[in-house]
Amino acid sequence: MSRPLADRMRPKDLGGYIGQKHLLAEGKPLRQSIANGQPHSMIFWGPPGTGKTTLAKLIAGYCEAEFLTISAVLAGVKEVRAAVARAQQLQQEQGRQTMLFVDEVHRFNKSQQDAFLPYVENGTFTFIGATTENPSFELNNALLSRARVYVLTSLEPEDCREIIDRAMSDEVLGLGDRGVEIDPALRDMLAQASDGDGRRVLNLLEIVIDLADSKDQPSVSEEDVLSVLAGGLRRFDKGGEAFYDQISALHKSVRGSSPDASLYWLCRMLDGGCDPVYLMRRIVRMASEDIGNADPRGLRIALDAWESYEKLGKAEGELAIAQAVVYLACAPKSNAVYSAFNAAMADVRSQGSSEVPLHLRNAPTKLMKDLGYAKEYRYAHNEPDAYAAGENYFPEDFAERQYYQPVNRGLEIQISDKLARLRVLDEKAKK
Repeated sequence: MSRPLADRMRPKDLGGYIGQKHLLAEGKPLRQSIANGQPHSMIFWGPPGTGKTTLAKLIAGYCEAEFLTISAVLAGVKEVRAAVARAQQLQQEQGRQTMLFVDEVHRFNKSQQDAFLPYVENGTFTFIGATTENPSFELNNALLSRARVYVLTSLEPEDCREIIDRAMSDEVLGLGDRGVEIDPALRDMLAQASDGDGRRVLNLLEIVIDLADSKDQPSVSEEDVLSVLAGGLRRFDKGGEAFYDQISALHKSVRGSSPDASLYWLCRMLDGGCDPVYLMRRIVRMASEDIGNADPRGLRIALDAWESYEKLGKAEGELAIAQAVVYLACAPKSNAVYSAFNAAMADVRSQGSSEVPLHLRNAPTKLMKDLGYAKEYRYAHNEPDAYAAGENYFPEDFAERQYYQPVNRGLEIQISDKLARLRVLDEKAKK
C-alpha cells in the first residue's frame, strides 16, 4: 500500500483510540461532549504522536461535521479565509456544521490567530488547534479564552505495544498479510524505543518489517531492530517546551541535592543534542544561585568543567560537566546571595539616585579635598581587627539594610558568626 502504516491504522471510532484515558474514559467531560454531539472549540496540547489529529477527526465524525484542516506551518491568512468561506457555504447551503482543525497553531502570529476570533464567536465553525508548545506562551489570550485546553500525554509503553499488536494482526490495513513475524521481546523493544510517540512506533514497525521482508526472512531479527534504532530516538526539542522542562528538572534536582536525578536529566539533555555551552552557563548559575557561599568551591568547579569541555571536546569533556553537576548536587545549599542580590536590586530600582557620602568619595585632586571628599574616611586596616566599627557605607538618606542573611549550612555558618561579631562591635561603637 502507498499510504504509510501510521495513516492506514488511524482508528475509526473512540473504541479503537489508544491512550489519553484521562480525557476519554467513560464519564470524562470530553468523552461526554463527543458522545452528545456537542463539540466546543478546543486546543490539544501534547508531544508529537499522541493522537491530536486523530482525535480531532474522530470528534468531527461523531458530530457529523465537515472536517477542514490547515497547517500553520504552510498556511497564512489566505488559507484561513478560504476555510472560512467554505464553512460559511456549508452552513448556508446545507446547514452543516464545520470543524476547522489547525495543526501547529502556535506557528501562527498574533494577527493570524486573531483572524479566527469572529468566526469562532458567531459559530461559523468549531475551532480545534493542535500544538506541541505551551499555549500560555504561544497563543493569544483572546483565542485561549474561547477554547478549552486539553493536555495530551505521551503514550505509555503498553499503549505502544497495543498499537504494534493491532497493526500486526490487521490483514487489511496493517501488516498481518506480510508473512513476517516479530516476537514479543522485539515488540517490547520497539514500544520502549518509540518514546511515547504512536506515529513513531508504527513507522519503526513498518521499517523493520520491510527490512526483514527485503532479506526474505520469516521473522524480524534482533539485529534488524537494533540497526533501525541505532540513530537514537529520544524526544528533545532544542527550543521548545520539552527543552525548558528538562533544564528546569536538572536545576531543581541540583537544588534538591539529588545527584542521581541531576545526572539523569543532564544525560537526557546531552543525549538529545543540547549545546553543552548552554548547559554550562546554567550550571554556573546554579553554583551561584543555589550553593553560593555555603561552598564557594562550587562556582570554581563549574567554571573548571566549562574550561575542561572547551579544551577536551565532547568525548572527554562531558565527564567534567557530570563531575560539576554531581558536586553541586551534593554541596551544602544557600540562596542567601541570590536573595540578597534581588533585594538590593529591588531597592536600587525603587529608590532615587542617592548621592555617595562625602567620606566614601575618592579625592585625587586638591579641589576635591577642599570640598570634603574622603574627609573623615576611616581606613579599615588602621582599625582594630581591620574593622571600622560603627562606620556607615550607605547613602546618608538611605536607611541601613541587611540584605545578606547567611544560612546555617556549610561555610556560611562561619560567615554568619563573623557578621554577628561585627554587628556587636557596631552597636558598641554607636553607644
